[in-house]
Amino acid sequence: MCLAVPGMIVSIEEEQGLALRRGKIDFAGARREVCLSFTPEASVGDYVLVHVGFAIGVVDEAEAQRIFRSLEEMQIAEELKGLE
Repeated sequence: MCLAVPGMIVSIEEEQGLALRRGKIDFAGARREVCLSFTPEASVGDYVLVHVGFAIGVVDEAEAQRIFRSLEEMQIAEELKGLE
């Protein structure tokens, strides 16, 4: 199963002469640098889905929050499985 996690873009850097676009993404307080080359339409304040260091799509805040809730529920489900 592949998993993409939403995060909010807090800054964007573009390298002159290269088609490399990077950004700092906030994942609930943890910030990581991510490649934004696949999401040229993304801007600061947008939420992107990140898989293995690459933003693969832009989502609105409501969708990002829905995904956060689903991830939290899955964590709870995994913890409950450990009680069996």
